[in-house]
Amino acid sequence: MKVDLRNVNWRKNKKTLLDRINWQVKTGEHWAILGLNGSGKTSLLKLITGFEWATDGQVTVLDQKFGQTNIHELRKRIGWVSTALDERFATRATDTVLEVVLSGKFASVGIYEEVQESLIDEALELLKQLKMEHFAHATFQHLSQGEKRRTMIARALIVKPELLILDEPCNGLDVYIREQLLETIEEITQLETAPTILYVTHHLEEIVPSISHVLLLHNGQIVAKGNKGEMLNEHNLSQTFQLPVTLQWNYDRPWLQIKK
Repeated sequence: MKVDLRNVNWRKNKKTLLDRINWQVKTGEHWAILGLNGSGKTSLLKLITGFEWATDGQVTVLDQKFGQTNIHELRKRIGWVSTALDERFATRATDTVLEVVLSGKFASVGIYEEVQESLIDEALELLKQLKMEHFAHATFQHLSQGEKRRTMIARALIVKPELLILDEPCNGLDVYIREQLLETIEEITQLETAPTILYVTHHLEEIVPSISHVLLLHNGQIVAKGNKGEMLNEHNLSQTFQLPVTLQWNYDRPWLQIKK
């Protein structure tokens, strides 16, 4: 089991952020987590990665039960890509793409240790797989948003994570770059060492064919969970987004429209 949350509640400053969460992610599944801003998506990620602690219930990630494991060591088995992480590198004027990717191995911003040649070869191979090999020695700060996002995905993959969290990775991208990035994510799922992906978004059309399951959240509670073909319907989505909606499938991707 990759993720196992049982009867999880999280309250902070007298406010309930997550309420009675029961959710399991099995090996071979890739999940999209959907909901409006404030629905509990970020709160859920914080609990899974051990940056916050559940008020009640049991959290188990990669077969490690929280309260009985070393959270710092567990995080080394999890890759996390978010725009917030991009910003930590934004002020580093001289870091190259290769250096940013290598820093993922040390869970650091910047490199402060000697890097073995074999690790450099690994990083270059990842950049090749993500169509970024020509940018290896370019300055990270000068990349486009889409190129930065692919670099950060390579940085997450350098540790060979068992779980890869993509936290709104298409945020701020134009349509063309977004589609390129979604194609990249689709290709990652085909890798021999592909991690389990948790893809967080509030845009339904970003659910690529390889995403097999969905978790729908509203107000810190689960609206629906399970196989995407069964759970993505107009009733569940109207509850999730608090609007009457219609749903269409094109090229094995769901597209949402608001009912007039």
